Amino acid sequence: MTEAKLRQGAALELWQALVREAADRHGQALAEAQEAYLVFVLLRYQREHGLLARTQALEWLHAQQQIGQQRADALRDVGDRCLLIAGLFPGLARRRRVSADYFIDLGRGAYAEVADSGRSATADLFAQLAAGYLGLVGTLRAMRPAPPDLQWA
Repeated sequence: MTEAKLRQGAALELWQALVREAADRHGQALAEAQEAYLVFVLLRYQREHGLLARTQALEWLHAQQQIGQQRADALRDVGDRCLLIAGLFPGLARRRRVSADYFIDLGRGAYAEVADSGRSATADLFAQLAAGYLGLVGTLRAMRPAPPDLQWA
């Protein structure tokens, strides 16, 4: 996508185009609900300054102490943040001396818990997101530029 294209359009359209291009590069088409949710997450967190400062395991433990919709929302947030970290900032895992799989497992588990405790429509969406978590992470990773030594290979 050229720089001129990036300067045009609403944020929603730009994120949607980037997600679709990344899914194509990743070689795995996302279901419509997965694509829409991923765009929603990117929009929601595009100006989040504390994303990388939080300890997700502690956030997950805090979510476990909540009840009802507060619990579901807190778990959703853990799943969303782990998704962004695993997909867009995998180097954070190395700096914290954990594997990227740590964030994938924690995030996928958080989405599965939302699915288990949610209403029918919400449960179905989060079950689909949990099942396709690796594909979502792969799509986000495909949005990142290739390391300099691999760009011309």
